[in-house]
Amino acid sequence: MDAKPIIMTVSFQALPGKEAELREALTEVLTPTRQEDGCLFYDLHVAADDPSKFLFHESWASNAHHDAHDQTPHIQRLRARIKELSLPAAKTWWEKIG
Repeated sequence: MDAKPIIMTVSFQALPGKEAELREALTEVLTPTRQEDGCLFYDLHVAADDPSKFLFHESWASNAHHDAHDQTPHIQRLRARIKELSLPAAKTWWEKIG
């Protein structure tokens, strides 16, 4: 496994009229994800000035833990619906420097 945790953000822009549905779909994965092995934190945010923009801020103990997360049933269900709710997600990996 990796020597240090990984941190990432994943942002979503709801399609017009799909804001509430996207919010619900994203919220549904919070509890099961937070219970996964290797999940250090998994937080969902909405833009303060735009209820159609959402952001996951997450950290995993290793890439292997994140890879396992991507294969879970709750994430697979979300992926199956995301095209009807959101523009393509933007994923960014981060390294802690301080």
